[in-house]
Amino acid sequence: MLLLIDTDPGVDDALAILMAHAHAEVLGLTIAAGNVGLAQTTANALKLVEVIGADTPVFPGCAAPLVHAPVADAAFIHGRDGFGDVGWPPATRKAENEHASLAMLRLTREHPHAITLVCIGPLTNLAVALKLDPRLPQRVARLVIMGGAVTGRGNYESVPVEFNIGFDPEAACVVFEAFPQFDLVDWEATTRHGIDHALLGQWFERGDERARFFEAISGHARAANLARGRAGLMAADALAMAVALQPELVTRAETRHVAVEMAGRLTRGATVVDWNGMLGRPANARIVMEADRARFEAMVAAALGGPG
Repeated sequence: MLLLIDTDPGVDDALAILMAHAHAEVLGLTIAAGNVGLAQTTANALKLVEVIGADTPVFPGCAAPLVHAPVADAAFIHGRDGFGDVGWPPATRKAENEHASLAMLRLTREHPHAITLVCIGPLTNLAVALKLDPRLPQRVARLVIMGGAVTGRGNYESVPVEFNIGFDPEAACVVFEAFPQFDLVDWEATTRHGIDHALLGQWFERGDERARFFEAISGHARAANLARGRAGLMAADALAMAVALQPELVTRAETRHVAVEMAGRLTRGATVVDWNGMLGRPANARIVMEADRARFEAMVAAALGGPG
């Protein structure tokens, strides 16, 4: 499997990228601002690739949403540097000079119908690529998006809005309207598949240097989850990556038309699902409702160097 990962690392992005490198060939990481600013998300991607020991190219992309400034970042969960503020030395390697959106276009032309595109951050880079070349969806074998809150229980500044979509609703709207079919792993699915803190601790003990790295950078996020009364780590991007790597891991899904609300005073950035087919529009999203927890956890454990 060939993967291209659009990301804004981010702790759960890091876990997803560890999983990807453990289970597939990763052609590149295209980087956007989101959890923290672009300079830091790029630095985090470079550090992560260094820890993995891979030569995966890192392509910096969009430093801001398409139209409006974001309401907030996610430093309160991920730390000011996006990696838990533990002070890791920067990576020695450098990012590529090619813009992320241009890299998306080039790589899908070089590998037509072969790439699974996994988007685990705001969708700005992909939206720009689509504006440059509307034929891009025809070259992508599969698109998996981590985003949305399909019944309005979000995690952004507005109650029904999920972070990745709320950060750049215009970009999400462009993507949702351009792709005839994609897999959607939303925030609500994430809350149903949290990783138990005690189990995660066992993996840290049994794992290798990847486990030690993730244990360090995730400390801030794990504490934030505990402070919010969550029984486990909310690893949204890791769940999306598991779905990308093993589609059969999905045990229940709903295929519906999903759109992005652009103008609501309280709902800008909400993912609106036409559950009852009232709009008469083609279903564009396979919404992941449930996944095989044991298989998901085994994939995470393997990515941290433990038995998977």
